[in-house]
Amino acid sequence: MMKGADVTVASSTRFAGVHAIVTGGARGIGFATVAALLRESAAVTFCDRDRAAGEQALGLLPARAPATFVHADVAVEADVAAVVARGADAYGPPTVLVNNAGVNANFDAVEMSSDEWDDFFAVDLKASWLFAKYCLPHMTRAGGGAIVNVSSIHGTATLEGFFPYAAAKSGLLGLTRSLALDYGRHGVRVNVVMPGFTRTRLVRESIDRHDDPAAAEARMVGAVAIGRIAEPEEVASVIVFLASSEASYVTGASIAVDGGLAARRSGA
Repeated sequence: MMKGADVTVASSTRFAGVHAIVTGGARGIGFATVAALLRESAAVTFCDRDRAAGEQALGLLPARAPATFVHADVAVEADVAAVVARGADAYGPPTVLVNNAGVNANFDAVEMSSDEWDDFFAVDLKASWLFAKYCLPHMTRAGGGAIVNVSSIHGTATLEGFFPYAAAKSGLLGLTRSLALDYGRHGVRVNVVMPGFTRTRLVRESIDRHDDPAAAEARMVGAVAIGRIAEPEEVASVIVFLASSEASYVTGASIAVDGGLAARRSGA
């Protein structure tokens, strides 16, 4: 869970009167985003397919926080519709959507089955479209809104062994550009963040599999200009900025939050 996360509510009124939906909100970047939006006075509906983790996350929030957890599988359209409907009933039309839910995947292109492909893309790409499909009508009727998709540095540059993860993350960049162009006239802004190494459960598990986790982490951040792994809150702060009125002229943008990892010359 979010060790040391600040879940204080309403230290700012930047999102007062705003209802935000956050997918994959039980852990990591998702939970950090939920907490950050609540601190800025938003009402938040968040979902996760891990019911226990979602309920635990809700329990970490102040008792009177305007936050609702909905157990849902983002790959199932009926679940997506239910999340949006429940949130709208509780807090009004959602005008901020953070598509954060995702899973990792490492397959061989020959050995991967069609079912495995479909199951993976249903979570890492299709779900972002589905949530947009059900949130956009609320946003257009409200006169505007903001969608922030969470991709990865693998959306633009990847490594061996990340098939088809890089394909899905690249797809999110294209989805973002298309929605930004199609819905800009309705006052809806759509952007995507591309985190680098972030201290999430998946990254921790990857590090802990090594005999010397400290050495493994040092190798991981060797090419990062800042020289460390990001905290989830650091990515969440960029997401919240893009969702806010302070980013009112930013749409269709892909923002790297990678500590300078992508700045290094290829092959260095």
